[in-house]
Amino acid sequence: MRRVLFVHTNFPGQFLHLARDLGRRDGWSVAAIGSATAKPMSGVTLERYEIETPARIEDRIAGRFVLDSRRGEAVARAAMRLRTAGFTPDTVVGHTGWGELLYLRDVFPAAKYVSYLEFYFSFEGADVNFDPEFPAVTPGPGSDLMAVQAALRARNAAVLLSAAQSDVLVAPTAWQASRFPADIRGRIAILHEGIDTRRLAPHDGVRLELPNGRFVQSGDEVLTYVARNLEPYRGFHRLMRALPDILKRRPEAQVLVIGGDDVSYGLPPARLRTWKRAMLDEVGDRLDLGRVHFLGRVPYDAYIGALQLSRVHVYFTYPFVLSWSMLEAMSCGAYLVASDTAPVSDVVRNGENGMLVGFFDQGALVEAVCRGLADAGRANPVRAAARDSIVSGYDLDTKCLPAALSLVNASIT
Repeated sequence: MRRVLFVHTNFPGQFLHLARDLGRRDGWSVAAIGSATAKPMSGVTLERYEIETPARIEDRIAGRFVLDSRRGEAVARAAMRLRTAGFTPDTVVGHTGWGELLYLRDVFPAAKYVSYLEFYFSFEGADVNFDPEFPAVTPGPGSDLMAVQAALRARNAAVLLSAAQSDVLVAPTAWQASRFPADIRGRIAILHEGIDTRRLAPHDGVRLELPNGRFVQSGDEVLTYVARNLEPYRGFHRLMRALPDILKRRPEAQVLVIGGDDVSYGLPPARLRTWKRAMLDEVGDRLDLGRVHFLGRVPYDAYIGALQLSRVHVYFTYPFVLSWSMLEAMSCGAYLVASDTAPVSDVVRNGENGMLVGFFDQGALVEAVCRGLADAGRANPVRAAARDSIVSGYDLDTKCLPAALSLVNASIT
């Protein structure tokens, strides 16, 4: 019997496909440790942990590591419960981002550790200070540049300590791997978690009902935008400012905006408003809101349907973690208009499998979207190349899952 333990606060997270596959296989025993947000999965024994989060941590530089250390301790105690119940893994597959792997080797010293490296924080060259509209440090009295820089560096502490104890390191994109220090970077395998290209495929028979009772269907002039939450990190403000001109030039266009009103990255807007409210306050009087449909978070099938009927899909991001949604939209044959930022440019070749525009170039965004909306042809070569690039490089069944299984098997033998 081969035993694998997954560790992810929001299990299954990036380990969905691998954990599900192993949980279905004979001869494998699979367990997972996650927080209260972890989701059960057939064939996987789930052990949850809890930590007491203080209302305030005084140390603004090391405060994140205090929380990460508490998570690490809670995970170690959850692992001890699994060990007491008779489960001792051959391999641990875990995410390094929350400190959960910090003390796990003290519980399972003989296991091999395959660790997922998602992002390395720094003050320059990535998301921080990329957008001058939202600086990390506001100039003037009371600003403390050193403290912000130090806090970012300290935020990597748990990741680096976890990586140092790991046998195999994995990152999803080349650019994300490139952010790590050289001595770690040389050990990182580039392996995306994979896209289910059979399910996420072009389909011409889609019809969706919108909140106002209207239906949109394949062939309609539909612009889509997706983010976990609507916020500047994913370029929501850039889209909203472009929409008045897009809607004016394309009077038949309908805009589907999918995403929640929380904040995943960065800070909320002033006065505790949502970013949606903030942007509607800014540009709403110039929008035909009967054609801009905020769908919130939708069921996965509805999300896929929106991508399939989309004539143009906009994906913008700071130089940060690459979203699944961009790759999934490309797999559905989307005409992609994306920001010319890393790691988007790891995947998108301008004019071939998508259109790249400057993150701050509103005119180029408007022009690229309108050009795409004007072309109703499903046989557009950009659409076809978008899907081909995902099938050839990111397909779950033929590329990514077999590679992940090989890593786990290699760690056991």
